[in-house]
Amino acid sequence: MIILTGAAGFIGSCMAAKLNQEGFNDLILVDDFSREAQKANYQSKVYSELVPREELFSWMKGKESLVQMIIHLGARTDTSEQDERIFQKLNISYSQEIWHVCCEHGIPLIYASSAATYGDGSLGFEDSLPDPSVLKPLNPYGRSKNDFDIWALNQPKKPYFWVGLKFFNVYGPNEFHKGRMASVIFHAFNQIQRTDRLKLFRSHREDYADGEQKRDFVYVKDLTEVIHFFMHHRKDCGLYNLGTGQARTFYDLGDNVFKSLGKETVINFIDTPVDIRASYQYFTEANMSKLRSIGFERPFTSLEEGIADYVKNYLLTNQYM
Repeated sequence: MIILTGAAGFIGSCMAAKLNQEGFNDLILVDDFSREAQKANYQSKVYSELVPREELFSWMKGKESLVQMIIHLGARTDTSEQDERIFQKLNISYSQEIWHVCCEHGIPLIYASSAATYGDGSLGFEDSLPDPSVLKPLNPYGRSKNDFDIWALNQPKKPYFWVGLKFFNVYGPNEFHKGRMASVIFHAFNQIQRTDRLKLFRSHREDYADGEQKRDFVYVKDLTEVIHFFMHHRKDCGLYNLGTGQARTFYDLGDNVFKSLGKETVINFIDTPVDIRASYQYFTEANMSKLRSIGFERPFTSLEEGIADYVKNYLLTNQYM
């Protein structure tokens, strides 16, 4: 069996779909299943059991030898949340307990880290950093992810196979429930459908024109491919970036949403809210050489291809992956 945490969420439910596609049906889906808005993410998946997040460790007792792998994608991901206690409980302590179970019972572990660990990017986006404690994340969420990465690297006892994947700006199916935390593409689609125009943040730096701020936007289907690769690779432990390796502008993003809808591109610019200007990132781009060096050769989906697939096959039809 494979244990998948965060299974009711955006990336976790897409991973469950990928596992089903690859013939893995003995899945133990773990999450807080109390939110009705997330039910559609997992109700069509093939699985063996739903286990509430807080019951996982008691449920596992006596079954550890049956677990082939834990894919730990569950986390509190709200970048605006300021209560450090929530992140300590859900992103650090819970992950540490999973780590210890994997060590004790010889279970391989794949877990989600985040590009939020890189902060403003002034130190680059290098997953080969020998000491991630030099990084300065901009919010409690990013700090919690970096703190766990640092803790994991410093553990004298590690799972025989483990990787932490630093997700960059992920978009794709199954994020209907995320509200304001959904991807920019999701919000752009809905705004364009309502108004036939799109508002983007104006640049407040002289070295960037309006709309030329850049992010490494990565399609969720690429994430599932990389995780599937590591499920079989099972060597070269450590932290890995998971983006495309190519930063694209917000103007490109908006323009491609318009094109996917067959509409004329009309983009207006509004001031970036004062309270987030100091921490606003103008550029992110994953260095993907480490992942490539261990044999992952599959090309990443271009922004054009990803947006077209997402808009036409999921957003317009209200379909789930």
